[in-house]
Amino acid sequence: MNQAVESGSERIIISILKILNESSEPLGSTTISRKLKQDGVFLGERGVRYHLRIADLRGYTRSLGREGRMITPEGRQEVKEAFATQQLGFVREKLKVLAYQTTFDPEKRTGSLPINTSLLKKGEYKRAISAMKDAFRAGICVSDLVAIAQEGEKLGSVIIPDGQIGLATVCSVVINGVLLREGVSCDYRFGGVLQIRNSKPRRFVGIIEYAGTSLDPSAQFIRARMTSVSKAVKTGNGEILGVFRTIPALTREIVETKISRLQKAGIGGVYTLGNTGEPLCEIPVELNRIGIVQLSGLNPIAAAFEVGIEIENIAESGLIDFEQMHSFWQI
Repeated sequence: MNQAVESGSERIIISILKILNESSEPLGSTTISRKLKQDGVFLGERGVRYHLRIADLRGYTRSLGREGRMITPEGRQEVKEAFATQQLGFVREKLKVLAYQTTFDPEKRTGSLPINTSLLKKGEYKRAISAMKDAFRAGICVSDLVAIAQEGEKLGSVIIPDGQIGLATVCSVVINGVLLREGVSCDYRFGGVLQIRNSKPRRFVGIIEYAGTSLDPSAQFIRARMTSVSKAVKTGNGEILGVFRTIPALTREIVETKISRLQKAGIGGVYTLGNTGEPLCEIPVELNRIGIVQLSGLNPIAAAFEVGIEIENIAESGLIDFEQMHSFWQI
């Protein structure tokens, strides 16, 4: 087979797998063909069926007869690996899109806001919730608002697998989304591990820039066991998850007003706000800009991971209506 044709065929298979990966139900060739066109891939139903047969043989998809195809775990892994080299800077773009899509109004307390989704084994759920309590109580999070979903249900874009429970926490980008609606654009710099001394932020001891990664920094730092959230809460000294943004200096008054209104609506997450052009937590800030250190919404999850509870985290996993969120203390 011509190498160019083979390469094109592989791209089509990955595009089909991506569509199936984002669906909570089986899809037929007609639906897949329509969705491909939305992504700029023009392939008829016959062509879709041809590529689905190849995906079936490789174990990436499973036929459910007239209902259509479902992606398999092997297919999900193939999508993940295929897009890895193409997605440097993907997280930053994803943050920008989620900020743009955020419709949450802190005054009316309505609209949608971005979430992170964490997957817990049913047998570990109660122990995990107990391990998170101190972090939520201390406010080392964006909000104590959460949502719970059982297997087969959906949180954002994530379908909860069998045998697991999904926990949605508020993503830090909600702040940037609310600011964007006021005309304040943020520069998304990096996610990192923030050193706390005497209950105050000192410096970042680990940094992953959004422009150079395809994976969420907070999720990576949790997996690498680089946090000590529980210790920071109990002693005032430790390492927590933080994110660094900058805003135009002229927008400070607007930002402070919105932060106050967000707090009244139960959304915190701004740890410290810098001064114009001055370094913040030892991070240089450009002239006429202000640094902001925000807390990661995954800090409570990190506290549970620290006590040995295995949790799969899908950061920036989509949007949820504010009315679907409930206080952590009510679950």
